[in-house]
Amino acid sequence: MVPASPIDRLLEYSLARQIKDRALEMGFSLVGIAPAQPAARRQYLKEWLDQGRAGEMAYLAKRFEERVDPAAYFPGAATVICVAMNYYYPLEEDTSSSHPARVARYALGNDYHQMIKERLFALADWIRQKAPEAQTRCGVDTAPIMEKDLAMRAGIGWIGKNSCLINPRIGSWLLLGEIITTLALPTDEPETDHCGTCRACIDACPTGAITAPYELDATRCISYLTIEHRGPIDPSLQKQMGNWLYGCDICQDVCPHNRKTPCATDPRFLPRFRSGTLDAEQVMQWDTSAYQSILRGSAMKRVKLPMLQRNARIVLNNERAAQDEQSK
Repeated sequence: MVPASPIDRLLEYSLARQIKDRALEMGFSLVGIAPAQPAARRQYLKEWLDQGRAGEMAYLAKRFEERVDPAAYFPGAATVICVAMNYYYPLEEDTSSSHPARVARYALGNDYHQMIKERLFALADWIRQKAPEAQTRCGVDTAPIMEKDLAMRAGIGWIGKNSCLINPRIGSWLLLGEIITTLALPTDEPETDHCGTCRACIDACPTGAITAPYELDATRCISYLTIEHRGPIDPSLQKQMGNWLYGCDICQDVCPHNRKTPCATDPRFLPRFRSGTLDAEQVMQWDTSAYQSILRGSAMKRVKLPMLQRNARIVLNNERAAQDEQSK
C-alpha cells in the first residue's frame, strides 16, 4: 500500500471533522472513529461464552469471527464511525400505581433501533456524497458488532466495572450505533478508565451478577432474566428481582458518573410512562389487544405478553413478601 501523501492526510482529517460535525448536527450526542481491527476483548468474549455466562443468548456465539472483527463482518473495512445517543430523562414520582413495576429507562421512549438506524443511514448517505468511493455498513445492537469495544477505541467512553460504556461528561445512559466504512479516516484515542476504586455498581447489584470488576454473569442479571430468559426463573433469583418488570437500571442509578447527566434532546426518548413504572396488577389483566396498543412503538415488545406477565407475577409476589415481612 502506498503511504498517503501529506495532502491526502489533510483531506482525510478534514473529512473526519466534517463527518463528526454532521453527526452532531443530526442529533447524535457523541461521535468518534475507531480502527476496524479485531476487538481487544476477543479472548474475554470467547471465554465468557464458553463458561455459559450468556445463558440463552445463543446468538452471541453465532458469527463469532464477524462479531469480533469488523473487517470480517464487512470485508474492506478500514475504520468504524461510532456514535452514541443520550436517552436520559428524569422520572416523576409514582403516586397513582398500587403495584408499581419498574421499566429500564432505555425502553420508556420509542424503540431506539429505528431512531438510530434512520440517522445512521442518513449519515452514511451524506458520507457517500462527500466521498463517492466510500462503502458503508450501518449497525445498531442487532448486528454482530462488539459496539462497546469499538466505542471505547473511538474515544466515546470506557467500559466500566458494570460492563456499561461510560462517558466522562454524559455518563452511561447511552445507546450506540456504528458505520463501518472502507474510508481510511484518522482514528481517535481510546478513553481512559475512570472507575478507580469505586465499586458502587458491584455492591448494589442484588443478584450478584457483577461477579468481579468488569465481569458480568448475564444469567444472574435482572435485565437478562426479565428480557432474554424464556423459561421459569430460579426462585432464589426471583426474590432479588424486586419490582423490576422489564430490564434493570440499578448499576447505572448508583454510578457516580451519572449524577450530572444532561437531559436527552430527542423528544422521542421522553418516557411514555413518566414515572418509569407500570402497574403490575394491570399488566396481569392485559390481553393481546391491550399489550399491542399500550406498547406500540416500544422496545418493550421484545418481550411477549406471557413473559411480561411472568415478570409482573414475580413483582407482585415480591411485593406481598415485603408486606408480610413488615407486618411481622
